[in-house]
Amino acid sequence: MKYFSLYRIYTIVWLAVRIFIELVSFKKRHSRNWNEKTEKQWEALLRRQAKRYKEKALYLEGVMIKLGQYLSTRKDIMPDIYIRELTDLLDQVPPVPWEKSKKVLEDEWNKPYSEVLHEISAQPIASASIGEVYRATLHSGEEVAVKIQRPKIGDIIYSDFRAVRIVLWLARHFTKLENTMDLSLFYREFVRTIGDELNFHLELENGLYFQKKYEDFEGLEIPSYYPEYSTKRVLVMEWMEGNRVNDLAYLEEHHIDKYKISNVLLESFLDQLLNEGKFHADPHPGNIMVKADGTIVLIDFGMIGVIRKRDAMYIRDIVIGVMLKDYKKVVEGIEGMRFLLPHADKEEIERVLRMLIETYSDNGLKANDTRVVEDIMNDIEKLVNNQPIQLPSEYAFLGRAISTFIGILYSLDPEMDLLEMSKPMLKKWLKDNSEGAKATVVNFAKSSLKPLLSLPNQLEQVLEEPRKYREWKRTHEIVRMKHEMVVSRKRDAFLLCLLSCILVYVSYYLDQLYLLYASSSLLLFSIVYYARMLMQHRRLMEKS
Repeated sequence: MKYFSLYRIYTIVWLAVRIFIELVSFKKRHSRNWNEKTEKQWEALLRRQAKRYKEKALYLEGVMIKLGQYLSTRKDIMPDIYIRELTDLLDQVPPVPWEKSKKVLEDEWNKPYSEVLHEISAQPIASASIGEVYRATLHSGEEVAVKIQRPKIGDIIYSDFRAVRIVLWLARHFTKLENTMDLSLFYREFVRTIGDELNFHLELENGLYFQKKYEDFEGLEIPSYYPEYSTKRVLVMEWMEGNRVNDLAYLEEHHIDKYKISNVLLESFLDQLLNEGKFHADPHPGNIMVKADGTIVLIDFGMIGVIRKRDAMYIRDIVIGVMLKDYKKVVEGIEGMRFLLPHADKEEIERVLRMLIETYSDNGLKANDTRVVEDIMNDIEKLVNNQPIQLPSEYAFLGRAISTFIGILYSLDPEMDLLEMSKPMLKKWLKDNSEGAKATVVNFAKSSLKPLLSLPNQLEQVLEEPRKYREWKRTHEIVRMKHEMVVSRKRDAFLLCLLSCILVYVSYYLDQLYLLYASSSLLLFSIVYYARMLMQHRRLMEKS
């Protein structure tokens, strides 16, 4: 049943609608009496919803798992309770019967698999939502990993895309999600990134790209590929012996230096982040292995993002700004990467960034500095909530990749100081990059003279700051209240439309003529009311 397109669309959309209705209804009921008891009830509701989502995702598989993994990294838009529930939503699904996988294999090769493979494992070594990996041996004696796409997974994924599109339409019209991210662009990026995973030709191309990129990188390996045996639904690569990078017992058993492999991982990831080109968008522990000799092996290049040249320059500016404590340059870089909407208060953002970065530096922040971490995360949440900050869709998977990667590093060593580890690599990168080095010298000179040149302006700004802040706060509060009022009315109109539709259907089914007239009139009124609220909302958004 779960593989039927209409059933999947209905299940996903109804899950979202039910969540939206529960949230709106709860807030309506308790809008005037929110207290400690209400807060606990609210948290219990969120916990039930998150568990319900996780259960449905594990049952339906496909895009639901991918979306859950992504949402678990979005602290800016998702409640902590949701994040805690979805964090352990692993991309692990029951294996496909061998006969079905064998059919895919032989359909792609147009011949019996035994003509290519001397032997193949009876069960998959790894099973994920897109494909399964088998261990096999070629007739030449070489051991290989054979990745076979799950039967009909393409149809499942694309039906899920249609469901996600409906859900995002609902989110755009009945939630505040549009304020923090461009949902249309996110949908296109989501479809592109996940859709690319279905084409193993692209994964082969990405694997060859990273193999060439890291061929001389000490301590890091990429498996070799066999293009002659690889197709759109089958991928054949070199078999690599090793365990997950976060298997601490394995690292201890083979006397592997955790600090050394952390440095290799960090250097390779910074190289992907700071330079234009492709980056690994799914660096979870299952895709990063470590061999017995301590060599890191990167696998699975199905989910890949791209850092464009323009964006690499802005990232470079942000790095230089952080190192020189030139926070205005950091804000300019963030704005250049399209994280700020036009009416953002750059001075306020600069102030918060200065506080965060200097707190980080002064405390030598580590994963177990829970108090400092919580304070910083609270300040970030306030900044995101109070300022028109968005996450451009093209960075959606970069943020997830960074979050996942940092989690891996801290799992290796909770005492790790990422800033101190990164400094030598960043300095070397700036030195090797002539443009970056030039910018560093120029900005260092500017930063040295700036305190003297800008002293009169700073004094004036200090005197003006309280007034500016009060004006900004008052304007922001008025706009927020208007927006919430219109959104609330729009939700009411939508719920009235739903109720009217149900009444029309019931009255027609029961052949109650007067009730049919009344419910039809109510439906017409609710549609007009909704259209009016929609226009008001659009005008308000244009003004803001």
